[in-house]
Amino acid sequence: MSQLLEKLANRVQGDLAFDAFSRGRYATDASLYQMMPHGVLSPKSEDDICAALDFAAEQRFPILPRGGGTSQCGQTVNEALVLDNTQYFNGILELDVANQRCVVRPGIVLDELNRALKPHGLWFPVDVSTASRATIGGMAGNNSCGGKSLRYGMMRDNVLSIDAFTAEGQKRKFGPVTSEKSPSYNEMSDDLLSLGAREALEIDARFPKIMRRVGGYNIDALVPKNTPQNLAHLLVGSEGTLAYSTAIELKLWPLVSDKVLGVCHFPTFYQAMDAAQHLVTLKPQGVELIDATMISLGRDIPLFRKTISDFVTGAPEALLLVEFAEENTSQNLPKLKQLEEMMGDLGFSWSGTEKSWGGVTLVTEINLQNDIAEFRKAGLNIMMSMKDAGKPVSFVEDCAVELPDLAKYTAGLTEVFDKHGTKGTWYAHASVGCLHVRPVLNLKLDQDVKKMRAIAEECFDLVAKYKGSHSGEHGDGLVRSEFHEKMFGTRMVESFREVKKLFDPEGLFNPGKIVDPPKMDDRTLFRYNPDYAVTNFDTGLDWSAWPGSAGGFQGAVEMCNNNGACRKLKGGVMCPSFRVTRKEQDLTRGRANTLRLAISGQLGPNALTSDQMAETMKLCVSCKGCKRECPTGVDMARMKIEVLSARAKEHGISLHDRMVAYLPRYAPWASRLATVANLRNTVPGLAKLLEKPTGFTASRDLPSWSSNPFKNTEVAQSEIPQAVLFADSFNRYFEPDNLRAAARVLNAARVPFVMASSPKGERPLCCGRTFLSAGLIDEAKTEAKRLVNALMPYVDKDIPIIGLEPSCLLTLRDEIPGLLPGKDAERLADKAKMLEEYIADQADNPDFKLPLKSPASKILLHGHCHQKALGVMSSIEKTLSRLPDTEVEIVETSCCGMAGAFGYGIDTHEISRKMAEADLAPAVRKADRDTLIVADGTSCRHQIADMTARKPIHVARLLEMALVE
Repeated sequence: MSQLLEKLANRVQGDLAFDAFSRGRYATDASLYQMMPHGVLSPKSEDDICAALDFAAEQRFPILPRGGGTSQCGQTVNEALVLDNTQYFNGILELDVANQRCVVRPGIVLDELNRALKPHGLWFPVDVSTASRATIGGMAGNNSCGGKSLRYGMMRDNVLSIDAFTAEGQKRKFGPVTSEKSPSYNEMSDDLLSLGAREALEIDARFPKIMRRVGGYNIDALVPKNTPQNLAHLLVGSEGTLAYSTAIELKLWPLVSDKVLGVCHFPTFYQAMDAAQHLVTLKPQGVELIDATMISLGRDIPLFRKTISDFVTGAPEALLLVEFAEENTSQNLPKLKQLEEMMGDLGFSWSGTEKSWGGVTLVTEINLQNDIAEFRKAGLNIMMSMKDAGKPVSFVEDCAVELPDLAKYTAGLTEVFDKHGTKGTWYAHASVGCLHVRPVLNLKLDQDVKKMRAIAEECFDLVAKYKGSHSGEHGDGLVRSEFHEKMFGTRMVESFREVKKLFDPEGLFNPGKIVDPPKMDDRTLFRYNPDYAVTNFDTGLDWSAWPGSAGGFQGAVEMCNNNGACRKLKGGVMCPSFRVTRKEQDLTRGRANTLRLAISGQLGPNALTSDQMAETMKLCVSCKGCKRECPTGVDMARMKIEVLSARAKEHGISLHDRMVAYLPRYAPWASRLATVANLRNTVPGLAKLLEKPTGFTASRDLPSWSSNPFKNTEVAQSEIPQAVLFADSFNRYFEPDNLRAAARVLNAARVPFVMASSPKGERPLCCGRTFLSAGLIDEAKTEAKRLVNALMPYVDKDIPIIGLEPSCLLTLRDEIPGLLPGKDAERLADKAKMLEEYIADQADNPDFKLPLKSPASKILLHGHCHQKALGVMSSIEKTLSRLPDTEVEIVETSCCGMAGAFGYGIDTHEISRKMAEADLAPAVRKADRDTLIVADGTSCRHQIADMTARKPIHVARLLEMALVE
């Protein structure tokens, strides 16, 4: 196969890969299936696509177009050549503001499109929950809907035309039917329209009369009607089985910025479902469901905890989020008033008891509305954050029924789940009768696979009883195509086959979807097939919170359900390397999939310690963005430590890694010889001479050693301390004035403190982070034990431990409990505070006084990734709010890109710079010269200084400047 694909490599300009690691990263989507592709091409042009199609025709080779890879039904997996449109084939070709239309490449992401449209007062309103990674091509292939389809319709309603290659390699424009077509096109068009006319009565009889019907092909678009039939609507929802889209013309809408939200609380799930039919009479933009399970799980996810506390009252069994966005914005608040009145008319009040308890929380503040929207969009992934072996499984999650039947349908489905000994999780679009319900099953167990089959059969019988649709939004794929005959009848399925034959006579476009599918419970196609197993092996960190082999490491890796939230290109932190390269390899999802395949033996022997695995992990900067922002809690930074550890044990470590890892050990000597140690930065040509042996790029100066490092004896040690100041290696030996500033701030606040000190005669304390960065877990444990032993006497007295360097201090909160599981490490983690956190915690302490003046009229603050990941940023804001007459602006950035030694590596420094150029460096350059640039992270400060010629300072220095003498 590889020799065959090498022939294609000579015909294309895009990236082509056919090694096992690359193929494995495209073997899964967000469904329960796994199919290993033959290769992956990221096309750069239509010429590449045409070459791939010619190759497929010559070799009878299946083709699979792919966008974000977030399908929940298996549409985007196949034994085929995968064409990933997201990396290059993703631009806007035309934008016609006056006529509210645009033409785009299929690989453009919805959020990226809407960011480009916003300055023109327009948007594309098919607002799917995966908007941060869903591509327009994928949405068209799936006939996506989103939460506002009640007002704006589905994808089909908003696609005007599609340019596409047919199976024989001809490019055609599919749109409204006219006579101005080529003879061959007219022949296809005539055949299709004849089919529509012939089957009009059958289509009318068998197609569900509801908005949310995306099963099968949209052959109702071929039925004669008063307006011209649009053949593009036949391609919409075809899941890449009919043609290969190259340009999609979209209908755009005026952007409505002002909206209001009413959060309706219900004491029972049934009552919420029954109320939906009444609430929609108020003509809201959307009505979205959140159930008690989602609320409970969301409270365990740091990213959503505060949001939930802000909009959920009491303990409802279900919420309906009712959104109004009237063109005349003055009508929004009256709509909320009508909603409150209707809830009262339905018998709900806050003063009610049991089944009459409930009411409406009014949300008019835009930031909270956005936070609630993000929580709701993360619904599936929140459900998937269960750490048990059983997970909510997508296979009957997409059914839609008429609103009057919704309560009875959900009650019936709950009875089906009860019968089979499981429960379902619920959320999504109550306004259109489409609820995403997923029974909790463990598909590694044959008995649960049998349950899945039985539940599917009974569920679809129930849907048919209510004349609903078995596919309401997510499409067919591998999981529901089999059931078309049950839903539509034999004659309709034959019509689907006829359409497929007209477009793709050789069956090369994404075979096995919509027509001629395999059985949905064919376990050979599952991600966890019957032979799936993970061999037990020793790990260095504690993974006991998860199930499975390797002490739970297996379960932690398998938490990735391929939802693709890490593919977002703006907002939050993760995944900074992907934002630069746009490669699946450089993505939390891509790395997690590679790990899962490696530890289960699917990538060959010793895959975990292989060079390919090292390459997979190379651009992970351990920002921990995924720890906070991945809805299922995939912590790739921690997983990388295990990979590095396994590789270090088998192959050892390089001089470069050794110099980084052992820095705290040799730092005292380097600082005594600072002039000599800094020669590399000052002697011309020396950096270049040392580049290859050390692995540090000559294009950057390394941090300069201080000849006057911080000594604990510089500050008076209190006999009755109220705080402990921990001096990390970076601030002690490189920027000691930060520690001196922190000591001065604590003294100004009259906080008696001591320095965290090692026993007399021993080297200074260290958190062990540098050792972890090289995978030297045993050495890190040694440092962690020394630190815990030294600090426990203070922890026992409930004294906080204060630090300045986020990557070091927050190691006490994150990595050390994983290195040394137990109560001592947990108690220490609870007491570890950044300086700003400690000050923020004193807000209600009348004895804490820190008089401050304004150090500058404006401050530009960049948060360290670990501060963001561990929820520290709000404390920084709270502390800086103490500064009078000072504007504080937080730069919305991902990782700065320096990430310890990452930005200094020979083969990573260019990526590091590109990370900074995404948001951080431009924001700093735009700042007025009088604006103070503030960043706690040592790496962050060096990156900013190197990239912008601005010299940022630590918050401790900022507070020192602001002290009132």
